[in-house]
Amino acid sequence: MRLVDRHLAPTPINYQSCYNEIAGLPNYPAFPDVPLRELAGELVARSPAQEAALDALTAAIGQRSWQGVREALALFAAAGAPVDGALSGELAQGLARFVESVLPALGDEDGRVIALAGELGATLSQPAPPAAEVQGGIARLAQQVSHAAEEQVEIKGALLKLLHLIVENIGELSIDDSWLRGQIDGLLASIAPPLDLRHLDEMERRLRDVIEKQARAKARTVEAQVEMRQMLGEFVGRLAAMSASSTAFEGQLISSAERVEQVESIEELRPLLSEMVSAAHAMADDAASSRNQLKALQDKVVATEAELIQLHKELDNASALARHDPLTDALNRKGLDEVLVREIASMRRKSTALSLSLLDIDNFKKLNDSFGHEAGDGALVHLANVVRANLRPSDTLARYGGEEFVILMPDTSVEQGVEAMTRLQRELTKAIYLTGSERILITFSAGVTQLAPDEESGTDALRRADQAMYLAKRAGKNRVMSA
Repeated sequence: MRLVDRHLAPTPINYQSCYNEIAGLPNYPAFPDVPLRELAGELVARSPAQEAALDALTAAIGQRSWQGVREALALFAAAGAPVDGALSGELAQGLARFVESVLPALGDEDGRVIALAGELGATLSQPAPPAAEVQGGIARLAQQVSHAAEEQVEIKGALLKLLHLIVENIGELSIDDSWLRGQIDGLLASIAPPLDLRHLDEMERRLRDVIEKQARAKARTVEAQVEMRQMLGEFVGRLAAMSASSTAFEGQLISSAERVEQVESIEELRPLLSEMVSAAHAMADDAASSRNQLKALQDKVVATEAELIQLHKELDNASALARHDPLTDALNRKGLDEVLVREIASMRRKSTALSLSLLDIDNFKKLNDSFGHEAGDGALVHLANVVRANLRPSDTLARYGGEEFVILMPDTSVEQGVEAMTRLQRELTKAIYLTGSERILITFSAGVTQLAPDEESGTDALRRADQAMYLAKRAGKNRVMSA
């Protein structure tokens, strides 16, 4: 329930983190299962006591218990120490490799851990390391590692909270910049636990693209402002010139009228009329020139405005990508939350049905282990493409986390949703996934539920669908269960 409330994927690490939090235990960084299992495999028991210690070490690794690992290693070292209190070279080398494999997971910020590891390494490098001295070094290092790991978890959590507050504060400062809001939403989604390095890298690439377009739009906006000021100055200048020309023409007409009153013969009137005609032509030429220049200014304003609109449209499109999963192009958790709120509101406004399905690819870890993560990514993309090809335009596909997807189906009862997921399973069976020369059959287990017409939240509905999906897993996989 806590994982669902926090929108965390149901991974072993997240389960462990929540378990430690509820139990009041320190939450250590990622547990180095592989190096520890390699170490356990290299250790050779030479007595029943050592065999018991190795069994305890294997159990502690399976339980991801640092305390158990420390106690088992200490017991193994004590049981295997020769009479003279010295460790065998093989055991010393194994312990040294173990220390080297653990240190990178703790970083290099804690000088005490590095110092103790160096002391233990120096002891283990001796030809016949004293067992008591090695046991004491392991105990001291294990205690310091425990403190350092706990501190690293707290620092990581505090930094994420601080980053979250900074990003939210930047979002609050924006007034009506939808493209900036899109960047903020993408950042908040990317820093929500559990962190995924590939997701962070993709978000960095996309945000750099947005920042580049934003810089171009900003520079072009500044240029447009300068151009607008220049065009406004030209416009005012043309108006002033037209006004001055009109005033001069008016003065010339008044002067000519006064001179007409004093004319006594036709011969005196001819040059006066010629001057008036020339002045009228000049006035008309000035008006035409001003009209053409004003028209050019108007065209330039329209073109500049269209260019700015296009730049901001590109920013909006780039920011919209922040709501999509970079691998499958399905909606991410942020996009799902937004669509879920909208669909629930529509369902209650229209008094219609709304069903959702949570599906999980069967044996996905085995696929990754057998063919590599690239093949696993391809399987996710393949599933998303098959789903999109067989859903209605009104349905929505979102990647919920890892190999889990959510499908929103408006105007659909739970029975119809089960039928739709069953048809989708058949279509997926027909669409064989190819990775290299390997043909892989991809199946999924799904849980389908219909939202209650009252005040049930999307989170509660997803929790019920998740429970139904796990029932489908336990029933033999490649099944659809309703809740």
